[in-house]
Amino acid sequence: MLVAAAVCPCPPLLVPDVAAGAAPELDAARTACADALGVLAAARPDLLVVLGPAERDGRGPHAAGATGSFHGFGVDLEVRLGAGKAQERPLPPSLAVGAWLLSRVQWADGPVEGLGVAELLAAERCEAVGRELAARAERVALVVMGDGSACRTLKAPGYLDERAADFDAQTARALGAADVGALKALDESLAYELKAAGRAPWQVLAGAAETAGLAGQLLYEDAPYGVGYFVAAWS
Repeated sequence: MLVAAAVCPCPPLLVPDVAAGAAPELDAARTACADALGVLAAARPDLLVVLGPAERDGRGPHAAGATGSFHGFGVDLEVRLGAGKAQERPLPPSLAVGAWLLSRVQWADGPVEGLGVAELLAAERCEAVGRELAARAERVALVVMGDGSACRTLKAPGYLDERAADFDAQTARALGAADVGALKALDESLAYELKAAGRAPWQVLAGAAETAGLAGQLLYEDAPYGVGYFVAAWS
């Protein structure tokens, strides 16, 4: 069953080498992510799964030892997800960011896997995937990578959409309260229109947490670059 979860944003800019001179702008988000991952370590899970949005070639399971890189962002940096034999299929960017975050914290030598989730995966299927993950071990923890709307300002990737602030506020409340019902109720079409890539991963989390009775804490909420970023810890 699910015993803990950390929710983190997944922009490659979280990696200081990628952000370069702009790195200090996300220092607070990095610190919050480290705190959330510390909650997972304290839960001593038998299985840790890092999941996040992925394009077609990155969807599905990624075994321990899978590697990802930030070469596409102009940085000669590679990361590995847990310990294990190197895998031919690379991690999608969201899971590469997750692997980088894990590399910064003290982590037990438990099994670590990855899961790439389609951004348009239907809510019902997301919840089913979450239930399947929660049933895989006696103590399961999730690192849930995903961003909120990308339409908070005129300079945002998706330009300004007046609905974005309310969508992100509802999401932040749900993540902070570990409100499974509110996450399940997130509007798939609206999330897509607002370019909120975290919708599907958050609904996977909702399915995994259905019977877990976890409490949540919102550790970070902001919209740098016009994109909603949230960090939360559930335990």
